Amino acid sequence: MEYTLMHQSLPVLDIVLDEETGTVTSINKLHSPEHLPIGVPLAGNAVGRRELNAWWIGRSIPASRSGIREALEAMNVRLPQLLLSKSFGLSLSDQYWACPKGSSLQWEDINFFDHPFSDDVGNILFGNSLGKHAISLISPDNTSDGWLQKKWVIANDKRFLVKGGSGAQRQEPYNEALASAIMRRLGISHIPYALTIIDEYPYSVCEDFITRETELVTAWYIIQTQKKPNHVSLYEHYINCCDALGIPGISSSLDEMMALDYIIANEDRHMGNFGAVRNAGTLEWIGPAPIFDSGTSMHCNDPTPMIQTNRKSPSKPFRKYHIEQIELVRSFEWLDIKALNGIEEEYRDMLSGSAFIDKERTNALCYSLLKRIQQLSEYIQNKRLL
Repeated sequence: MEYTLMHQSLPVLDIVLDEETGTVTSINKLHSPEHLPIGVPLAGNAVGRRELNAWWIGRSIPASRSGIREALEAMNVRLPQLLLSKSFGLSLSDQYWACPKGSSLQWEDINFFDHPFSDDVGNILFGNSLGKHAISLISPDNTSDGWLQKKWVIANDKRFLVKGGSGAQRQEPYNEALASAIMRRLGISHIPYALTIIDEYPYSVCEDFITRETELVTAWYIIQTQKKPNHVSLYEHYINCCDALGIPGISSSLDEMMALDYIIANEDRHMGNFGAVRNAGTLEWIGPAPIFDSGTSMHCNDPTPMIQTNRKSPSKPFRKYHIEQIELVRSFEWLDIKALNGIEEEYRDMLSGSAFIDKERTNALCYSLLKRIQQLSEYIQNKRLL
């Protein structure tokens, strides 16, 4: 089927989507090359179809999402990417969408920032049966990434993302709240996460930080804007790409992100959960995205006896271990380590409300947090003495 990829109200290029696979099979007329998605190359007037497909399919729910197979069966949809066209590819993270050829649809009339959407997809993704209810697939949940259960909701005319936990401990929502508390104390730009309990299960809730004028471009697409030389590290390459695009404040934001991730032993700061924000209309870069999505941390996948502070904790995205990645931080002058005094007890209070985390695990987690803060303090002190 023929579509025009739109950027808000601006036509970008005409494409054909295969109705069986949801992939872009051909690219026709290019309208606005400067508004192509970041990371999709343009050689002359030729748009890279492989990269465009990767970007388009990357908007869909990943196949690794918890419960996705059962959800697709309930929606009578074969592949996650086939959900994209059901809601015109609309998202609450950017302003791109696919307008059917010959349609009179307007972005102003259908975007999810200004208009309500169905909660059917979100409810199905959360494992809720809709019975004989006619399902509406008009939802931003069709373009939500990540492997944890999540759904968008509207409350007081604001858009919020509700995200669950995993495994026996369901610890990720508590880690999001902890990361928010740490960043609030340290003055780091971040998205605040609150804890909520739904049917006895914990969830984190955060407000959408993207508006109808802005959009998130993740680090993954930013690093696609240049070929990385073999002798340049991924860390340097990302900074170089940001500098070339004119994105301000990247180095200091990475310092804050890596310091936070060291403290909370974040194991999953991949290139898709940090990046930069730009104005969708003017294409002006606003700056680094506030830090979000920090739940896969604090040993959430480790059994309690394995929660140790003297072993190498794995990290992403720039180094394999946090003890190595922290060496990339250029300045700690902004970090007042004393501002974290008592944070382990604040974390303990959070965990005390969990029906899934026992006292033994709580003690181990709080001790680990305290020790990691102490280790970071010692590292900073030794670095200053050199």
